[in-house]
Amino acid sequence: MLALTLTAELIGVTDLHPLDTSEEPYFYTFKVQCTSCRETHPNWVSTSRFESTEISGSKGEANFVWRCKACKRESTASIKDTPKTYTHASPPTRQTIIEFDCRGLEFTEFQANGEWLAKGLETPTKFTAIDLAEGEWYDFDEKSGEEVSIKDIKWEIRRA
Repeated sequence: MLALTLTAELIGVTDLHPLDTSEEPYFYTFKVQCTSCRETHPNWVSTSRFESTEISGSKGEANFVWRCKACKRESTASIKDTPKTYTHASPPTRQTIIEFDCRGLEFTEFQANGEWLAKGLETPTKFTAIDLAEGEWYDFDEKSGEEVSIKDIKWEIRRA
C-alpha cells in the first residue's frame, strides 16, 4: 500500500481536497516505476478511481494496469477509498490524501493536475477551481476581507 501525502501551509482555508466525483473525476498523475526491474516510465501516467481496467489472465480489475516495456511484467494499482480532506493545522502536518494498493509498481512522483476545492477557515466561503500545479495558490475571502492562500506544498508518496 502506498499513500499520497500532503504537507502545506493553509492560510484562511481548510478542508482542501480534489474535485473527484463520478461526473467530474480527478485524474491522479504520477511517475511510475516497475518494482521488478526498477525501470521508470518516461511519461507521466494518470488514473481515476472511477475507471477500471481488466487484469490480463485474471477475473479482477484495477484502476491502473501497466505493462513495463523493459521486463514485460504487468502491474496494477487500485485506489482504496475516496480522497480525504487536508485540514488546517498550525504548524502544517503531513496528512494522507489517498491510498493505493500497488502490485508490481510504485508511484514515485505526483503532479497536482486538476481542480481542488476548499472552504474558508472561519467563514462559509467555498473556494473552487483551485489550481495547485504551480505549488501555491492565492485568493481573497470576501466574507472575512482577508487574503487566503495555500503555500509550501510538499507531496510525498509513502508506504501506508
